[in-house]
Parts: sequence; structure tokens; C-alpha cells
Amino acid sequence: MSLSDGASDDDVSVPLPREGGSHSGSIRKGCDPFAQTQRSKLQHRRARINQQINKEMRMRAGAENLFRATTNNKVKETVALELSFVNSNLQLLKEELEELNSNMEVYQTDSEAVNVPLIPLGLKETKEVDFTVPIQDFICEHYGEDGSVYDKEIKELMELRQAMRTPSRNQAGLELLMEYYNQLYYLDQRFFPPHRNLGVHFHWYDSLTGVPSCQRALAFEKGSVLFNIGALYTQIGARQDRSAAAGIDRAIDAFQRAAGAFNYLKENFSNAPSLDMSGPSLCMLVRLMVAQVQECVFERVTLTTQDTHFTSQLRLAQEAARVSDVYLLVQQTMTQPLMKDYVPFSWASMVQVKSEHFRALSHYYAAAALCDHTCKRKGGGGVE
Repeated sequence: MSLSDGASDDDVSVPLPREGGSHSGSIRKGCDPFAQTQRSKLQHRRARINQQINKEMRMRAGAENLFRATTNNKVKETVALELSFVNSNLQLLKEELEELNSNMEVYQTDSEAVNVPLIPLGLKETKEVDFTVPIQDFICEHYGEDGSVYDKEIKELMELRQAMRTPSRNQAGLELLMEYYNQLYYLDQRFFPPHRNLGVHFHWYDSLTGVPSCQRALAFEKGSVLFNIGALYTQIGARQDRSAAAGIDRAIDAFQRAAGAFNYLKENFSNAPSLDMSGPSLCMLVRLMVAQVQECVFERVTLTTQDTHFTSQLRLAQEAARVSDVYLLVQQTMTQPLMKDYVPFSWASMVQVKSEHFRALSHYYAAAALCDHTCKRKGGGGVE
């Protein structure tokens, strides 16, 4: 696994907190984990399902080991029956998680204007991590100082990590994630030497399947946080009111930044333990974000085009065709063998519908342009 540890924090196209990751010496907080918003309820359900999936997978691993180890046929039959129950439970849990991933309405704007839904991405869930003993021991051995002197700083780091698990869906949430990401850069330089493992385990759940992954490499932690930065940008983009040009511009900016985060991961993160951070998945996500940017561009052109002139209609036809083409590319990526059973069915269906819808719009505007041109020629008006 590798993540460019020498890269500067400016390499990712997201807003940065103040120098050194400091915010007036205070640790900022994430969302209230008990807040009863629709989004928080969805995330709570996701966390619960992830924990259940983790439990069932542990049970399955134990049962499979027992099945291979025993020579007693009766025990084998009992274990095989138990395995069938566990696999059934896992399938039900994964279907429930897919239903959550298909819920796009929660992340859309509250505006009364009718907008075609855009696809957001849920945040990766993680378990708590205790840095205290490993960092204290390393300070004592490597720097020759009493590690307990830095209890306050270590506690602040752990509080920051806890806060970034529930970022708010706005600029403050993004800055919170980036603040922790920046701290990981310095943590990597000072306390995670390549020749030694500190024994800190980072647990993260796959964003779409809920399958847990655990690694001791800090690169996995950094990659997962960066993934959540991209995911949060998709949620911010999806919630914008696209009935006005300002909202469309904000959505375009958010989806472009999400694409940048996923693309950075794709180019700098290898041997991912979870499928959501694998090359094919990140490639699919980048293309999906680019397609949604193009859809927003079309909406902006439509909003600012008031006349039915020949050239205006042709431009709309061209923009609609471009949107259709990029969604077709996303659809092709989603139907690849590795992605076909991984991508939520609602996502694949939405992408296919949008590809056909915008192709039909392209034909409509092209026909309107030709009709306008023909009518003007017959009327002797000519074409300006």
C-alpha cells in the first residue's frame, strides 16, 4: 500500500484550515451524533448495519475454520447449517445497506423547485482509535522524553478524530476533515517510521457494502479520510438549489472537488483493502462526478438561454449530447465485472435513464433548431 507521504497538503483541491491545522488552539466538534436529522438517522442506520455485518463476518470466519478443521460429519452438518444462516443474514444486511445507498432524497435540496436528483456518496464509518500508549512509548524511546507530558496534545488529536467521524454537511465539516488529514501528515512524519510498526489498528467500513477492513498503515487512515472529503463534497453538491445560477455553480464546484479527491486517491493510493477505494471503483466515482458536473453545466445553459433561436437550440442540443455521452461512459464503467455487483442498482438505473434522457433532449433541441431554421427560410427571414 502506498500513499504519497511526501506530497504537500496543497495537492488536494479542497479548502485548507489555517497553517499547522490550528484553529485558535481549540478542537472543533463534529455534528451532534444524537441529532435526529434525516441525514443523521441514515448515518446511524449505516453504522448499525456495518457493525452487524462485521459481527456476521466474524461468525462466518469462525464457522469456516471449524468446518475445515473438524472430521466429525455431524459437526460438519451443524456448521454447514449455521453457515447458511450466517450467509443469509449477510445477504439481508447488504441488501438493507444497498437500500440506504439508494436513498438520494435525504441529500437533495429542500427547495420547492423540481430538480433531477444527483447521486451523493455516504461517508465511510470507522471505529475509535486510542493513540495514547503507542505515541507515548515512541516519544520515550525515540525522543528520550516523558511521553505523559504530551497527554493533552494526544487527547486533542483523539478528540479531533472523533469529531471528524460526524462532519457537518458544509464548509465547517470539510475543514474539520482537512484539519485531521493535515495532522495525519505530521503524525506520519514524526511517529510512524517506515521501519517500525506502532501497533495502532485502523478500522474502516466500505462505503457501499459495509465490509470492514483493518490495517496498521497510516496511509490507510489518510486515504479513508480523503475518501470522506470527496464523499462529503458529493453530499454538498447534491443539496444545492439548482433552480438558480448560484446554486448550480456551487454544485459544479462541489462535484469538481469530489472528482479531484477521488482522482488523487486513484493516482496515489494502491493495494486498497476495501473495494470502494480500489482503482476500478475510484475510476467509476470520478466519471460519475464528472458526469454530474456536465449535467449541472447543461442546467446552467438551459437557465440562461431564453430564446428559441437556431444557434441557441443547437447549443442546447450539443450540451445535452455531451451529458448523454459522459453518462454512457459511467454506465459502461458500472457494468464492468468487478463493479456490476458492487454498484447499487438504483445508481446504475439512474445513470442509464439519464444517458437516454439527455440523448432524447439532444434530438429534441436539434429538431427544434432545424424547424426554426426551416420556418425562417420559408418566411424569408433568413438566419442571423
